[in-house]
Amino acid sequence: MKRIVLTIGLLAAVNCAALADGNAFTPLDFNDTQYGTTQSTGVTKTGTSYSTTDPDGVGNGNIQNAIQQLDNAQVDIRNDLLNCKTKYADVDAQYKLIKTERKALKKQVSSIEKRIKEIDKAKEKIRKNML
Repeated sequence: MKRIVLTIGLLAAVNCAALADGNAFTPLDFNDTQYGTTQSTGVTKTGTSYSTTDPDGVGNGNIQNAIQQLDNAQVDIRNDLLNCKTKYADVDAQYKLIKTERKALKKQVSSIEKRIKEIDKAKEKIRKNML
């Protein structure tokens, strides 16, 4: 019993210590000011303004280029989707047309087969009457 209580206590202490760190998913070298996403300005005592971040931050051009490439890829994929939907609509229309033609031909075939069976029965009746 003592071992179980000590084990549970030890597990709880270890888990609490592991969960106490609120920055578990933040990289160690992460720096918000490096990317230039926000820009704060201020005024010195002499009246000149200054900026705390560079508007052309490190990697900003690469990020914009990557976003532009993703936008272009998204447009291409949407165009492909539109083409696929158009082809699908055409094939679906052809399928429905063929399905209705098939149904009509099936009725026609069954009616012709029925007529052939009736003629066969009539021939059999005539043969029986002849004998």
